[in-house]
Amino acid sequence: MSTISIHVMHAGKVCVAPALPFGGSDCNPLKASGVFGRPSNRIWLPVSTYLVEHPKGRILVDAGWHREMSPNGRFDRRAQIRSLGSIPLYLVNQGLLPEGEAVDEQLAERGIAPADLDFVLATHLDCDHVNGLKQVAQARRILASRDEVASVRKDAKARIRYNSAWWEGTGIEFFDWNGTEGPVGKSYDVFGDGSVACVAIPGHADGMFAVRVRAEDGRFVLLFADGGYASRSWQEMIEPGIANDRVQLRASLAWIREQSLDPLCVASLANHDDDVEPHTIKL
Repeated sequence: MSTISIHVMHAGKVCVAPALPFGGSDCNPLKASGVFGRPSNRIWLPVSTYLVEHPKGRILVDAGWHREMSPNGRFDRRAQIRSLGSIPLYLVNQGLLPEGEAVDEQLAERGIAPADLDFVLATHLDCDHVNGLKQVAQARRILASRDEVASVRKDAKARIRYNSAWWEGTGIEFFDWNGTEGPVGKSYDVFGDGSVACVAIPGHADGMFAVRVRAEDGRFVLLFADGGYASRSWQEMIEPGIANDRVQLRASLAWIREQSLDPLCVASLANHDDDVEPHTIKL
């Protein structure tokens, strides 16, 4: 197998209450939302996306914010509320997308058009992961798990958290798991050779998955979405403040820790780690 390149990109930033990423096991949803907290206490975190250049195809993992969030590259309250389709979501997640940082803009800088992407993998359907999906709707295939879309449709709370307008009309497909890896024994082998696997890590979201990219020699990179929000999440077992299932979340975080400590793990990356800068990893 030839070299695999994983390009870590930041498709803007998200402003949240500290309890949302690092609230711990006793955090309640209201505290994690930050709705009644002081705006001055909020923190800005990167919104990462990843371009995987693999011998068998190009893969984009998550899509970040849409340009319509920040039409002029600046913070724009009205534009964000329109893009999110929800004032409550805006109160929880404020976003910023500087000029040149939309995922399609960054791909264009690399000479890549959305139609050149073989896969877009949506780790889960939260706004800061799929709001920008329509910017890459020309990709050959866009995939998310069937467990995740089932969760989106199940109750009123989910309908507040998600907005199907972010992915409707993109041609998105919802896959069934075809493997048994991971903390709950559910995985999806993208190329059928074990080199790129979507591994279910439920808890924060019911159908969320990590993406493990593995070279022929066994070395791998783990992209663990919002299973934790930084390296210290798995190092100190700090649970996110927002969770659908705490038991599953803890099991997923323990699995992330196990994988991250594996000697063959080259890098283990959260989507919103403030210590991670854009860079390229080669396997």
